Amino acid sequence: MTLYDELLAGLGDSGLEQIAGMLGSDTLTARKVIEAVSGTIVGGLARNAEHPDGADALLGALDDHRDADPFNGDVASLTRDGHSILGHVLGGQGTELAASQLSRLAGVDSGTIMKLMPLIAPMIMSLLAGRAASRDMDPTALADDLERERASVPGGLGELLDGILGDIFGGAVPRQLGPYEPRIDPYRTEHEIPPSSGTSGRGHGATPATGGAERGLTPGTARGERGMTSRGERGAAPGTADPDW
Repeated sequence: MTLYDELLAGLGDSGLEQIAGMLGSDTLTARKVIEAVSGTIVGGLARNAEHPDGADALLGALDDHRDADPFNGDVASLTRDGHSILGHVLGGQGTELAASQLSRLAGVDSGTIMKLMPLIAPMIMSLLAGRAASRDMDPTALADDLERERASVPGGLGELLDGILGDIFGGAVPRQLGPYEPRIDPYRTEHEIPPSSGTSGRGHGATPATGGAERGLTPGTARGERGMTSRGERGAAPGTADPDW
């Protein structure tokens, strides 16, 4: 079972319907959008994990998501954590670029994709954390697993996502920063991205498109009591091994 399959199982019919409502689409289209968004995030994680330092940092970050239940968390908290994850995985500008290209694929405006991506990111991290723990993965095994996930995306969509990731990462694995080196994100501009389009700042709660801010997506399964937490407030450049994920 792929992470995408596990994601759909976690969302259940109710969660899928809520995302369809958020997108203004039917559930079949919602499935395709979720597959594209999750494939982009997993592909970004795979690119980060290509370097041993990146895989090691990611494995450490997964420890903080192991007992979380993003399928039951409130949307504002989920969104804040998701922005932090996306900042590490794709960078601020990379996230915007991915949303823009995915919107053309799905026929959905990029602003809506930008609201969906930070909801999906913590779910992917939680599912991956559970898998890594159950299989006792080391950094190499984690990198191999992510590469298999990336390769499992079907034909045309896989090629499209590879193109998006190539645009974001420039076809190379960035050098990993050590824990005491300054973290400069070349993907950010002088101005922070506004909360509605992907900031990882903690002071801004996102207004959910799925209902009240106190309720998350209705889960198909529940796996924990503790909500998602976010340790990193600054987005690191894609591929950067940040010990403060």
